[in-house]
Amino acid sequence: MSGTIAVAVFVVAYLFIATEKLPKTAVALTGAGIVLALGVTGSADAFYSHETGIDWDVIFLLLGMMIIVGVLRKTGVFEFVAIWAAKRAKGSPRRVMILLVLITAVASAFLDNVTTVLLIAPVTLLVCDRLDINPVPFLIAEVLASNIGGAATLIGDPPNIIIGSRAGLTFNDFLVNMAPIVAIELIVFTLILPWVFRGSFRVHPDRVADVLALNEREAIQDRGLLVKCGVVLLGVFIAFVGHSVFHVEPSVVALLGAGVLVLISRSRPKDYLASVEWETLLFFAGLFVMIGALVKTGVIGNLARLAADATGGNALLAVMLILGVSALLSGVIDNIPYVATMSPLVLELTNNIADPTHSEALWWSLALGADFGGNMTAVGASANVVVLGIAARAGSPISFWEFTKKGALVTVITIVIAAPYLWLRYFVLG
Repeated sequence: MSGTIAVAVFVVAYLFIATEKLPKTAVALTGAGIVLALGVTGSADAFYSHETGIDWDVIFLLLGMMIIVGVLRKTGVFEFVAIWAAKRAKGSPRRVMILLVLITAVASAFLDNVTTVLLIAPVTLLVCDRLDINPVPFLIAEVLASNIGGAATLIGDPPNIIIGSRAGLTFNDFLVNMAPIVAIELIVFTLILPWVFRGSFRVHPDRVADVLALNEREAIQDRGLLVKCGVVLLGVFIAFVGHSVFHVEPSVVALLGAGVLVLISRSRPKDYLASVEWETLLFFAGLFVMIGALVKTGVIGNLARLAADATGGNALLAVMLILGVSALLSGVIDNIPYVATMSPLVLELTNNIADPTHSEALWWSLALGADFGGNMTAVGASANVVVLGIAARAGSPISFWEFTKKGALVTVITIVIAAPYLWLRYFVLG
């Protein structure tokens, strides 16, 4: 009975979020309140359980990075990068999109994709403001690129960290196995950008001339603060990359970096807290509770087991089924709890496959399906939700379906490319 209630609440809430009949934050919090009030999940499960509760690491990672971005914004560096990018692209919106997409994808491989979009979104909004063009297609393209690029490494996408921990896979394992297909996917994605976002590149020649006449160096307002921000960000980046050495969670690193930067910059609370997307954080909290109810009641686990049992011991079929199911389910629910639930089942499958190359392919199919599947809908990955929150606050809201129309198309293309890669590398050439 509790499983039925959890499913019903999630489906109704998802419909309201998708149709945007009500504010998504209010819907998520109401759904969370209902499953708690009806006893489907308890406070211990919702607030203290790593498996079924709010992922506080995600919440506080976002909070810390939002504060850092708030302080960084005061330096004028976002205006600098915006003008620089627009001038390097000679004012062409198409070239601007390609440039920002490539920057986002590469950065997402070495920073987590949420941090990357938090840093690149303000730049995008400024570029589009300078050119007087709609920023929505650019923001959507960047978050799609972030989820693709983040798949390349162990630290680029949160599901990869979960998979690496469960399977004992290292940073180099991800780099060797995931980076080649991510590079291929990124090339294809870049080539189809003009088609996917056709009609989004019209700009008045006068605006182009105005941008080309700007001096990006004049945009820097506080060089001293910029140096301080640069030092703190470098330290945060080193700590992110060295997670396996320092054993300090990214959320702790982000909060520590935010605290140090606020202290040395002597920023006022109203300045750095103004950049915190409180509605986004609350939406995540409510969404995590509802998904946690699905995990606790066994709904997600049962779906995953059905998929696993359907393979019948065939390694190639298992790989393709995990790839497809992961892409589909990660597009409907956040890919972090999905991977956390699916990982034990994949581990069990690998123990029943004699060929180590074939068994390892199961992990890569899970990673590719979850990472690329996160692009399918506006709530498929944490970075998607963050960008929607930023866009709404900037006065350029992105609707659920506007994102999903583009995201679903890109997801299908990336999964179609990933399938033959897995077959060729691990079953034909492996």
